[in-house]
Amino acid sequence: MKAVVYHGSADIRLEDVPEPKLTEPTDAIVRLTSSAVCGTDLHMVRGTMPGMREGTILGHEGVGVVEEVGPYVRNLRPGDRVIIPSTIGCGCCSYCRDGYYSQCDHANPRGSRAGAAFFGGPVDTGPFDGLQAEFARVPYANVGLVPLPDSVSDDQAIMLSDIYPTGWYGAKLAEVTPGDTVAVFGAGPVGQFAVLSAFQQGAGRVIAVDDIVSRLEGARALHAEIVDFNEEDPVAIILEMTRGIGVDRVIDAVGVDAQRASSGPAVPDAEETRAFEAEREAATAGGARPVGDTWVPGNAPSQAAHWSVEAVAKAGSIGVVGLYPPTLNAYPIGVALNRNLTIKLGICDHRRYIPELLSKVTAGTVDPAQVITQHQPVSSAIDAYLAFDRRETGWTKVVLDPAA
Repeated sequence: MKAVVYHGSADIRLEDVPEPKLTEPTDAIVRLTSSAVCGTDLHMVRGTMPGMREGTILGHEGVGVVEEVGPYVRNLRPGDRVIIPSTIGCGCCSYCRDGYYSQCDHANPRGSRAGAAFFGGPVDTGPFDGLQAEFARVPYANVGLVPLPDSVSDDQAIMLSDIYPTGWYGAKLAEVTPGDTVAVFGAGPVGQFAVLSAFQQGAGRVIAVDDIVSRLEGARALHAEIVDFNEEDPVAIILEMTRGIGVDRVIDAVGVDAQRASSGPAVPDAEETRAFEAEREAATAGGARPVGDTWVPGNAPSQAAHWSVEAVAKAGSIGVVGLYPPTLNAYPIGVALNRNLTIKLGICDHRRYIPELLSKVTAGTVDPAQVITQHQPVSSAIDAYLAFDRRETGWTKVVLDPAA
């Protein structure tokens, strides 16, 4: 079968690989009908999520049709359409039963203290082969797979595999309540769903911060107030927009590949620039291999974190869903402590939130497919990665057809 395979920093290839087989009684084999490229995938290729194993199939967003099930998968049968949640949970341990599927005691083969297990990630997350392929083995399929009604399209469903639940989770972590003013740092796919989710959870105002015009326009289409950090200092303008108070809540949807301002009043000074460069070296563990203007790690790993604690009101709260690697140890904790901030962060418990969000799609109250900007066959996956990596206009969210 065709699959997108990791071979090292800045080295991914479309290859023929063996089809997966059932290995456990709770496994299922799913034929992928839709996959997608996510900003998290770029972390792997840029080197800002170290620890990838050569030969791992990339991708953690998937929709498909069940082809084969193990003997303990008694609630699904071949032919069922399903969403594959990005994170993996057994459904039996105390964490899964409390809804913390991403912290399952059993899914990660590295042990109960290892943390989240997800498709297409580094060794510390399993590793598990990912979903940018024609077929995938899904562990704990009796719990993980979410059946799809015929009324929900693949385009709608693929947004539910990861980024819509992650945006929703970001708003939950930030403790958004009715009437709140919320800032979302990062207007990429997750950031746009964070904007949508903040409004759905009652926010009165949402301010989206980014530097890419097409992404900001996407956030404006969702009725966010937009800030381009290459034109304005985002903290200063947010304070001005809130009469000096700051926002009630912040959602960090950026993570380690944050970019610093390249123009305008928010350009960092020499000392800040040196600090960011040291952070980038630490985050990549020296393993980044840029090729010209591609696969270049973000040049300000803690920028979104600093802006978040500076833009939020005293006693406000921050939800972090942008991905940060264990190799990065930079956070403005002193400022946060002095201002009595609440900070919550983590890997989304996708299986917990997908059914609720699927019901919104089924009811017609939201169409998540509107975030999609590109459809590409898997045969063009490498070119799609390159365009997405370079943040080209019109490449906000790329959906792949695994069979084409």
